[in-house]
Amino acid sequence: MSNLASKKVLIIEDERDILQLIKLYLEKEGFRTVSAATGAEGLRQVKHEKPDLVILDLMLPEMNGLEVCKRLRSVPETTMLPIIMLTAKADESDTIIGLELGADDYVAKPFSPKTLVARIKALFRRLERKPDDSPTQYRYGTLVMDLARHEVTVKKIEVPLTAKEFGLLEHLLRNPGRVLTRDVLLNTVWGYEYYGTTRTVDVHIRRLKQKLPSLNEAIISVKSLGYKLKELDRSA
Repeated sequence: MSNLASKKVLIIEDERDILQLIKLYLEKEGFRTVSAATGAEGLRQVKHEKPDLVILDLMLPEMNGLEVCKRLRSVPETTMLPIIMLTAKADESDTIIGLELGADDYVAKPFSPKTLVARIKALFRRLERKPDDSPTQYRYGTLVMDLARHEVTVKKIEVPLTAKEFGLLEHLLRNPGRVLTRDVLLNTVWGYEYYGTTRTVDVHIRRLKQKLPSLNEAIISVKSLGYKLKELDRSA
């Protein structure tokens, strides 16, 4: 039986009606919820409640969602804390900034609560995938991905990655030399039929390259399609 229902979700949202709607749907699914109405309060709740996932509104009083996301990603304790950002802004640039700062996903208002719940479940399933016959460790030059530890190291130094960055890297390492389209990456890594922009993949790939400079030349952009990880020359 899945233990998704034991998870605690922090909702940082200042619009009471939206907050109550999200709480209603999450608690109906068995999730535990805590909430905050401001960015500063949200940061305090993260520290005290230690949630398993954060739903973060972009437009908040005192401190906006982008700043909250930035602060959460700047400390080791919350570097990998899953974050789903809510945005009422139509401008794509706000979404891109949120993803650049490390948000794992975003949902645009107005949204379907059922869709939000589905995305939360998909993210948790991705993080808690049961072992199968696949390798538990991947090596690429000096990079080592340990799936059991959910850890990536380069020259034995750990490199913190968000859940989506980890998922993208894993899929690339599983399929060296193969072209992976943006749609395939979205549906595989995000874990649901994704109806947003494929620009999401580009942002996460760029962040992955920034954190892992050794992959700058190895992850190749295939025009109009997607990406592939260059196969290592085993004869060298």
